[in-house]
Amino acid sequence: MSLLDHLSAKLSAIAAQSLTRTLRRADDGTAPRQNINGRPLLMFCSNDYLGLAAEPAIAEALAEGARTWGGGSGASPLVSGHSAAHEAVTDMLARWYAPHIPQARTIGFCTGYMANLAVVTTLGDEHTEIFSEQLNHASLIDAARLAKAKVTRFPHADLTALRAALTASTARVKLIVTDAVFSMDGDLAPLPALLALADEFDAWLVVDDAHGFGVLGERGRGTLEHFGLHSERLILVGTLGKAAGLAGAFVAAHATIVEYLLQSARNFIFSTASPPAIEHALLTSFALIEGPLGTARRANLVARQTQLRDGLLALIDQHPRLGWQLTDSSTPIQPLIVGGNAEVMALAAALEAAGLRVPGIRPPTVAAGTARLRITLCGTHTATDVDALLTALERAAATQEQAA
Repeated sequence: MSLLDHLSAKLSAIAAQSLTRTLRRADDGTAPRQNINGRPLLMFCSNDYLGLAAEPAIAEALAEGARTWGGGSGASPLVSGHSAAHEAVTDMLARWYAPHIPQARTIGFCTGYMANLAVVTTLGDEHTEIFSEQLNHASLIDAARLAKAKVTRFPHADLTALRAALTASTARVKLIVTDAVFSMDGDLAPLPALLALADEFDAWLVVDDAHGFGVLGERGRGTLEHFGLHSERLILVGTLGKAAGLAGAFVAAHATIVEYLLQSARNFIFSTASPPAIEHALLTSFALIEGPLGTARRANLVARQTQLRDGLLALIDQHPRLGWQLTDSSTPIQPLIVGGNAEVMALAAALEAAGLRVPGIRPPTVAAGTARLRITLCGTHTATDVDALLTALERAAATQEQAA
C-alpha cells in the first residue's frame, strides 16, 4: 500500500463513521445573516457573542490602527514587536482584573490555543501534577500532553474525585486546569468550589475563560466577575477572537507568574507578536464591552437564551421518541443533543436546506453517542431569528419522527 493509499483508507474510515468535516466559504463578514458558499443563511454557529466583529466602530478602529501602525509587528515581543498598542491592551486588562487577582499583570498571545499552551507547559514542569477537567478544550488537553508534569484527569465537575486526586498527590506543585464555560455543553465550571480546593491543597487554578469573556459579569469581564472571585492563585486565560470581535488572547495573573511566562514561555519568546493594528482596535472593543452597547447586547443574549430554551423544551416534549436533550447551559452556547452521528448531520442538513446554518458536532469533539447541534446565540440575533430556528427544528423533528 502506498503512502497516499494509506491516507485514503483512513479518510474512507472517517467517512464511514459520518465524521467527515467540510470547509465552507464565507463570502462576507461574520453576522447573524451571512452568505456561505454563495447562499444567504441565518447563522447560529459563531462565537461572536456580542456581534462586535461586524460593529462599524471596530472596523474603523482597525483601519485607524493600520494607518497608524501599518501591517505586521515585524518581530517577537522581546525583540521589537511589542508596541505601545500592545502595552495599552495589557495595561487595560490588568486594570480589569485587579479586583480579582492581587498584583494583576497580563501578557498577550496571538491565539487562545497559544496562551493555554504557554501557561500549562511552562508551569507544568517535572515538579508539577496537572489536574485536568475531563471536558477541557483541545488546547488544554494538548498542553497537558506536552507538559513535563504528571497529568491526572478528573470527571466533569466532580469535586469529590478531584479532592481525592489532590489528597493522593505527592507533587510539589499542583495545577488545577479547567474551562470556565465548556464550549460543547455551555455549562459553567464550579469555580468557587475549585478555588476553595486550590486554597486547601496549595494549588494554582488555571481558568480558560474563552467563552465567558465579554459575555458574563455585569461589565462583561467574564467568570471571575460573574462569581466575584479574588485570589492570587487564579491564572486566567482570555481570548479576544470571540466576544471581543477581533483576535488574540491574554493571560492575567499575579505579576510574578506573568514575569515567569515572559521569561520562559517558548511560544511567547519565539513567536512574532500580533499586528499592532488589532491591538489598537481592541481598545475600542473593550470600551464597547463595558459600555451601554455591551450591556444591551448581554441583556438581549439572556432574553434570546430564554426564548430558545423554552422553545426547545417544548419541542422535546412534543417529540419524545427522538430522544433529544438539552444541556444545563445558562450561556449563549445551547447544544441540542441528538445522539448518533448520521442523525445529527441529517438534522443539520435539513436546517441548512431551510436556510439556517447550525453545525453538527460529533466525536471526538464530544463523547460517542452524544452528537449534537451546537447552537450559539449572538447579541444581535432577534426574537424573529430564534422563532425561525425553532420553526425549522419543529419541521425537521416531525419529519424525522415520521421516518423513525
